Amino acid sequence: MRESRRPVPVADVPNWNIEADVVIAGYGIAGVCAAIEAARTGADVLILDRAGGWGGAAALSGGWIYLGGGTPLQRALGFEDSAENMETFLTAALGPGVDAAKIHAYAHGSTEHYDWLTGCGVVFKEEFWGEPGWEVPHDEGLGYSGGENAAPFSSLATPAPRGHVPQMADKRTGVRGAGYMLMKPLVETAEALGVRAEYDIRARALVTDLDGRVEGLVARRFGTDLHVRARRGVVLATGSFAYNTAMIEAYAPRLIGRPAAAIEEHDGAGILMAQAAGAALAHMDATEVAFFGDPQMLARGILVNGRGQRFIAEDTYGGRIGQAVLIQQENTAFLVMDMAAHEEALATETSTPYFRQPPTWAAETVAELESDMGLPDGSLTGTVETYNRHAAHRTDPLLHKKAQWVRPLDGPVAAWDMRGFTAGFTLGGLRTDVDSRVLHVDDTPIPGLFAAGRCTSGVCAGGYASGTSLGDGSFFGRRAGISAATG
Repeated sequence: MRESRRPVPVADVPNWNIEADVVIAGYGIAGVCAAIEAARTGADVLILDRAGGWGGAAALSGGWIYLGGGTPLQRALGFEDSAENMETFLTAALGPGVDAAKIHAYAHGSTEHYDWLTGCGVVFKEEFWGEPGWEVPHDEGLGYSGGENAAPFSSLATPAPRGHVPQMADKRTGVRGAGYMLMKPLVETAEALGVRAEYDIRARALVTDLDGRVEGLVARRFGTDLHVRARRGVVLATGSFAYNTAMIEAYAPRLIGRPAAAIEEHDGAGILMAQAAGAALAHMDATEVAFFGDPQMLARGILVNGRGQRFIAEDTYGGRIGQAVLIQQENTAFLVMDMAAHEEALATETSTPYFRQPPTWAAETVAELESDMGLPDGSLTGTVETYNRHAAHRTDPLLHKKAQWVRPLDGPVAAWDMRGFTAGFTLGGLRTDVDSRVLHVDDTPIPGLFAAGRCTSGVCAGGYASGTSLGDGSFFGRRAGISAATG
């Protein structure tokens, strides 16, 4: 029997076990930023987290946080950007159907948000990493993280790197990431402000009055229900629904069997709690899709589908490649390179060495490789012939890969079978306004209820850029804290 998420009438609460002005469910990036801002208003703030400590998915992440519009780091490293330029890119890259008001607020508030983060102790090293990669391999503070400098976006908005990375030495992707160095100073700031935290406690339902106002939460700790009163407001910062099988099957079936970049606590609890109180949802089918290929290799080769055809510029953002492979190419892709390109790629640094696997097939000619791969006769050879004809002039009129990566495939060639090399997490969630108020299905705010982070539909409506989860989670988390404390 499934656990009930229906709101509990306040009249049925026998007594309040814990009380605070603002109660926040989830101690990740959205939760901690909400807590800081709420506490700075003078509110008594309590964070509940179902794990044994703070951090959430943010602390385990690579740490990209998407900021732009001319941050001090961008300017120090010689990059020009503006809020309008950032807004143009985000509108194009994160759609279709982006929330224009959120995009505008996020882009135009980005430099102030950078200052707020550094004011809380987050450190960004003044060094740029310009190579293709999922993450910066060292402690550089700035890089391209969303395909801003690749087709088609490079012709729509002036390219500017907006992936900011908190400084952290000796990083190890998936084990010791810079996300920890984003969370740590923020948690220390919250603790210095007197924010309280209760761990191993899982929010399961809202408590509401007769008018539908949210008065608190019912939570469970070690099998015992606790009633937690929120005198001013509740903030949901509980993460995505990537690990809720039923919700994945209902809303984002392309991700069945392939959750990633999330933690098991991301089970959609906050979404279900609010939905049971009448909350509206948005973009529940939107997904980020990682592609387990080395960007240094991808940029130097050609990526083809099951018909031997190229379908995307190989030097673009890996998440964009992943979406194209999973959603448009039936999760089928093959990387083709010649020996020179492969050796050149292997000589570069990478944060993901485990993506560099031996080829699945190798042959003296493209025709032999095509046969070994089981592709239709003439399909791959035709693709390579067309690619090479233009690559001889360092151009790619078909998909517009940048000239620096365009070179004819020559001599012995190899291919990597990359079918099923995708994984993802969900981007949809609760509908909120720019002040992080949760909206009812009738489009009015639910009194006393606020939300931010991956349990909401943030700036991403379909597309993605690395850093937008930590970016809009922290940005709108701040607004959630202020709204909950003062609204």
